[in-house]
Order: sequence, then structure tokens, then C-alpha cells
Amino acid sequence: MRYESQKIAMNFYTFAVLLFLVQVVVGIIAAIQFIWPDFFILNFNTIRTLHINALVVWLLSGMMGATYFVVPEESQSELWSIPLAKFQFWATVVAITGVVLGYIWMGIDPQANKLVLGTRLLNEGREYIEAPRWADWLIAISVILFLVNNFMTMYKSKKWTGIQGTLLGGLTMLALMYLPGMVYTKSMVKDQFWWWWVVHLWVEGAWEIIAGALLAFMLMKVTNAKREVLEKWMYIEVGLVLFTGILGTGHHYYWIGTPRYWLWVGGIFSSLEPVPLLLMVWDAFRTTREHRVVSNKIGLFLATAHAIFNFVGAGLWGVIHTLPQVNQWTHGTQITTAHGHLAFYGAYVLLVVSMMYITVPLIRGKTEFNMSRGYRSFWWMTISMVFIVLTITGAGMVQTYMERLLGLDYVSVKATYNLWFWVFRAIFGVGFLYGVVLLVIDFFKIGKEPASA
Repeated sequence: MRYESQKIAMNFYTFAVLLFLVQVVVGIIAAIQFIWPDFFILNFNTIRTLHINALVVWLLSGMMGATYFVVPEESQSELWSIPLAKFQFWATVVAITGVVLGYIWMGIDPQANKLVLGTRLLNEGREYIEAPRWADWLIAISVILFLVNNFMTMYKSKKWTGIQGTLLGGLTMLALMYLPGMVYTKSMVKDQFWWWWVVHLWVEGAWEIIAGALLAFMLMKVTNAKREVLEKWMYIEVGLVLFTGILGTGHHYYWIGTPRYWLWVGGIFSSLEPVPLLLMVWDAFRTTREHRVVSNKIGLFLATAHAIFNFVGAGLWGVIHTLPQVNQWTHGTQITTAHGHLAFYGAYVLLVVSMMYITVPLIRGKTEFNMSRGYRSFWWMTISMVFIVLTITGAGMVQTYMERLLGLDYVSVKATYNLWFWVFRAIFGVGFLYGVVLLVIDFFKIGKEPASA
């Protein structure tokens, strides 16, 4: 660690890994509820809300922690304001905790979600962005403080690099793309149109830009590759991500009442979305091949795995059902769920985890550390996730056939699914949980144990 303010990253990382553990636990509860609907005191809808929102928040927290490490490193100076960073962290924790408790309260007593000043107190009811309006404003303020602190750090140092500029650009886009989710219209079509600006342009726009910048930083850090070469490929990858990702939003507009030209726009550009992700994989392998002196083997291993699974999960598993000719049958089925699980795991879970394994040892002043538990954690999570995705994909294929081809109604199909799909998903979910537990233990022990021989 070169700068004292980089320790701020540990606050965000700690919050992230603990939320990751919570997210997986409630995910297993949701999987069991497919088998026994009355398994838990909270119903499936509440558990699903907690599962998805915990995912978004812990990844966002991890990216903020990574940024608080990268920006001082790239700017070669301390943060503009360490007290502001600490305040922003605790404000974020309090806001998120309040939102989670609100979801649980509403799950126990649905009538508690009262209408106050024209908005719901505990849950706005908009899928994936259920946070109430008061929490929206607190989150927006937190992100603004975060951006101001990092921008002023760059400004005062007068040292601008492509990596930190791209990172700041992605974070700024992330903040701006949150605003459409705070807009209501009476038209369901228009409401869905703006809603996808948040849901899609976060994960296939802003977050992919952040991923490109962090991947370039990680490869430079662990392989000592030339900055100029890595930044050149980063610009190409990010440019293609923006080009395909923004127009690829069209694959969400097929069936919500928008003009038919979205079938063409969504179909063509969604097909191109795997291209920049494939370039990221090639870039990672090219860098590894050319620079064999690696200072952090598990960090490079995880960074490369991130690039590969980003391509497989977000790219291949996405494109197999985003063409309108296919999507008319698969839309809203478990195939969408399979894509979401593998895409988030590859594109962002492994991204944040790899950043932790690269930066946490440096923060703790260790260049060598025991990596065995980290490798075990990766393989438990990855193998379990692969089987979860294959299981859900199979369920989606059965669901598509029964609902869309045989014409059975949704409830009948839900009742006659092959039970083994849900049993296997729960079993592999427990395997994934074991990998996460290993990760959490290792996070608190990295650099505190002697390096293995």
C-alpha cells in the first residue's frame, strides 16, 4: 500500500463480502421455496427482492472499494478527503440497512408499506429497483459524494491516466443511469422504457466500462504489462461495449408495446455484444502470455476467469435467447434466470473478488500470502454455479415447451415442473454457499497467515 487513504477500500470490501454471504443464504432459501413454498416466514417475493438487491448493493460496494484503491494509486496522491470517504461509507451502510429492514418489515406486514407524500414508505414495487424514494435520494447523494471525492483527487494531483478516466466515466454513467428509475409515467410502456435504462444500462453499460478499467488495472498490476498497450485495448473494448450495449437495450423493448424497429435494433446489436467480451478474454490471455513474471498468481487467475465467464455468461448465454425469433418463446422463462446467474457471476462477482485478492494483500503490506483457500473458494463457487446454470437452463427449456408450444398456463406449468430441477438447484446452491464461506474466511485472513510452500 502506497497511500493511507487506500485503507478506505477495506471498509467497502468488508461490507461487500458480508452482503455477498447474505445474498447467497437468501438465494438458497428462495431455491428451497420452489420445493416447499411455506419453508420460511418471508414469502418468495420478499426473499427474491432481498436476493437481487443484495447482489446489486454488494457489487456496487465492492466497485467503490476498488475505486478508492485505484484512484490514489493512479493519481499518486492521497484522497481529496478521507473524512468524506468515511462519511460516505457509513451513510451508504445506514441507508442500505434501512432499506433491507423495510423489505423484511413489509414481508411480515404488507400493510406497513403505506403511502407517504405520494410514494410508498418501504417498497416502490418496481422490480429490481424496489428501494423507496427516500432511499433513492440517499443513494444518489452517496454516489455524488463518492464521485466528487474521486474527481477532486484526480484534479488536485494533475495526473490523469486512461484507467482512472475510464473508471470515473463508468461511475458517472452509473450515477446518471440511476435517475430514470426515479421517473414515473402513467403509461406502462413509457415506464418500462425508462425502467430498462436503469436495469440494462447499469449492467451492460456502466458496469462493463468499470469492468474494462479494472481489468486493465489488474493486468498491469500483476503482470507489469505496459500501460500504453493495456489502455489501448481498454479503449477498444469499452468503445465496443458502449456501442453494442446501449443499442442492445433494444432486446428488452420487443414485447412492451414499442415500435417494431426495436426488433431489428435489439436483434442486431445484441448479437454483437459478445464481441467486446471476447476481446477482453483475448486481451487477458495475450497479456498473460507476453508477461510471464506474475506477482500475484491467484489475482491473475481470477482476473482471467472473470474475462472468460463474462464472455460465456453475459455473451453466449445472453445471445442464445435475445434474438427476437427465439426470445418470443423464451422471454420471461427460467432461461432468462440462467443467463442472469452466469452473467453476474462471471462479469461482476469474479471482477470484485479478483480486485480483492490483488489489493487486500497490498493494503495489509503483504506481497506473499497463502492462496490455497482462495483457489478452493473459486472452484467450489464456479463448479456449483455451472451446475446451477445448467439446471435452470434445463428447467427453462421444459418451461418454454410446456407454456409456449403446448399452450399450458403458467400456474399449471409451475405445478408440474420436474421437481428434480429445483432439488439439484438447491443442492448446488449449498455448494456455492460453501465457496462463499471460504471466501469470507479468506478475506479476513489474507496476509495474516504464512504463505504456503
